[in-house]
Amino acid sequence: MQTELTLLGTGNALVTKCYNTCFALKSLSGCFLTDAGGGNGILAQLEKAAISLPQVRWLFVTHGHTDHILGVIWLIRLAASLSLRGKHPGLTIFCHDECEEKLRSFCRMTLTPKLLAALDDTVRFLPVQDGTSFTAGDFSCTAFDIHSNKMKQFGYRAQLPDGKILVCLGDEPFNPLCRPYAQGADWLLSEAFCLHAEKDLFNPYEKHHSTAKDAARTASLLQAKNLILYHTQDNNLPQRKTLYTQEAKQEFNGPVYVPDDLETIPL
Repeated sequence: MQTELTLLGTGNALVTKCYNTCFALKSLSGCFLTDAGGGNGILAQLEKAAISLPQVRWLFVTHGHTDHILGVIWLIRLAASLSLRGKHPGLTIFCHDECEEKLRSFCRMTLTPKLLAALDDTVRFLPVQDGTSFTAGDFSCTAFDIHSNKMKQFGYRAQLPDGKILVCLGDEPFNPLCRPYAQGADWLLSEAFCLHAEKDLFNPYEKHHSTAKDAARTASLLQAKNLILYHTQDNNLPQRKTLYTQEAKQEFNGPVYVPDDLETIPL
């Protein structure tokens, strides 16, 4: 099976016409998720993508903002419930210490004692620090601190089964301190909060975000082979793919992908 990337959501925090940014890497070993959006909409997105909960074995949480972490509670709840009935092999969650504490707090406040008992048993946390190596099924990964000015946030560099490299930069502009992890990726995943032409409307820099043009310039500097843009606005959803691609092509000569929700990209 060729490794596939399915974008379960592609929007930023306040979108209403698509789901918040999160995605699944799928291989023979199962499904490795990154983030889960802002609520139980993650369950609908998984269902639409024909990904069953038992397939979701590994989850990386980049940071604790609502549009990335709240959906994780629903995955924990479902994985714990299914595992107690022998219908889920277990979920491993990779995240930094602040995310782990938030998730444990949410669980203590919202889950039943029976489901809480599954934490550290069938639902396990594996804390990551800058440079931590970990394995998620067929993917050999290294986590890295993106040096956020807003909230502690991590990305990762993943080696795919065929040896290609995928880099998730998180949802803030690239920091040069991360260059050793991000340089030369075959697949570079970057946020693009809005079009550069819309920067005066959406004020991306005030929110520590990039435009499509900025992200493409970064991809070029990092000598990436393919660029995937997400975490965007939904104000022009029918034209988003065309508009963001056209702008990114001003700065990056390689293939540019601006996926819609539930779109799958063979890697």
